[in-house]
Amino acid sequence: MPRSTLSAAEARRVALAAQGFGRPTPDTVSTRTLRAGIGRLGLLQIDSVNVFERSHYLPLFARLGAYDRRALDRLTMTGRSPHVEYWAHEAAFIPRDDLRLFRWKMDAFRARDAGPTRAEGVERTAVVRRELHALLHAEGPMPASAVEHESNVRRGPWWGWSDVKLGLEQMFRWGDAVSAGRSGFERVYALPDQVLPSGFLESAPGRPDAVRELVGRAARALGVGTRADIADYYRLRADDTAAAIADLQDAGVLLPVRVEGWREPAWLHADARVPRAVTADAVLSPFDPVVWFRRRAERMYGFHYRIEIYTPAPKRVFGYYVLPVLQDDALVGRIDLKSDRQQGVLRVRTAWQEPGATLDPERLADTLRRAAAWQGLDAVQVTDRGTAAAQVAGALGVPMVPHVAADDGPAEGPSGAAAAVDDPDPAA
Repeated sequence: MPRSTLSAAEARRVALAAQGFGRPTPDTVSTRTLRAGIGRLGLLQIDSVNVFERSHYLPLFARLGAYDRRALDRLTMTGRSPHVEYWAHEAAFIPRDDLRLFRWKMDAFRARDAGPTRAEGVERTAVVRRELHALLHAEGPMPASAVEHESNVRRGPWWGWSDVKLGLEQMFRWGDAVSAGRSGFERVYALPDQVLPSGFLESAPGRPDAVRELVGRAARALGVGTRADIADYYRLRADDTAAAIADLQDAGVLLPVRVEGWREPAWLHADARVPRAVTADAVLSPFDPVVWFRRRAERMYGFHYRIEIYTPAPKRVFGYYVLPVLQDDALVGRIDLKSDRQQGVLRVRTAWQEPGATLDPERLADTLRRAAAWQGLDAVQVTDRGTAAAQVAGALGVPMVPHVAADDGPAEGPSGAAAAVDDPDPAA
């Protein structure tokens, strides 16, 4: 009998099970296991901040446990990798075949960039783009830093890109260039026929069919969600998403449900499980699908979350790079981590328990030990800042050290982080 209602707790368990939580941790994480994990999520969001670990490594660690990061690099970072990069949410790694599902978005970006508010920038880089196309054609894939050009100067501290970088990003957004992996974490650009089969993008489905497929995948990955939740997963327009939801509901793929405490209508994917319990212990990337749509995180988990890396250090409340703490089906705390690779120490710069939540410090200590071992670090150190700091230090069996200003991270945000990347808004 199809479900027509879900309690708030059931909705949380549905969502976490759909995301791959609650499964036994494998003894060995193979390449096949990693590919299956990416397939379940649909994408891995990319961010350059490396204070603990780069974001795209963290969702798989949260769900699978320790794995060889070089194996994930082979799946994502080379020109022949089975995953490529595109604006699928923010910048993200997606299965190579899925790039065709975003051909319509490339066309939409091109049309939007021809509009009156952006035309000047597009016209300014027209000559540069022609030169870049010729250069890539003659010399093959390369990062922006390898391109020598008189315009190759930055015009601002974070995102004042040169015309070379801007031209490459325009080409990438429109599908005139594609990613050929990363070099030193810098995106490598290529012409489509240098890394994709002939006619690959030209054979893409039209916008309605592609959006319907993406909506179905988003709903499967979420388990249950509102229209806004589903649209956000691949950054789709609300009207396109609504039309696709109606089609998928008619086909029996999505089932309308009422969720306790939710004001908006919701849909349950037909393949979703409603487990009686979910056992999970993880620290989550700020860009993990469980929390990346902040409105959903607040509605579903009562977790108000804002990343503070762009907040001046004296005004930060919880810390520089704060990770939500997941225990079972609740977000029970947040913790600011730094991998001090020179000293071989995982530094817990702040540790907080959510008001009204029950954080198990022993379980969090085990999670931190596993994280440190995965990072190749020998010890965990806890500063004395945060409502859970004493509990966590006690569970780890280590003395707290005084919190100092350096624990708050840089005074300003990092260069090159996701929020500084060219264009996060969805295609119009």
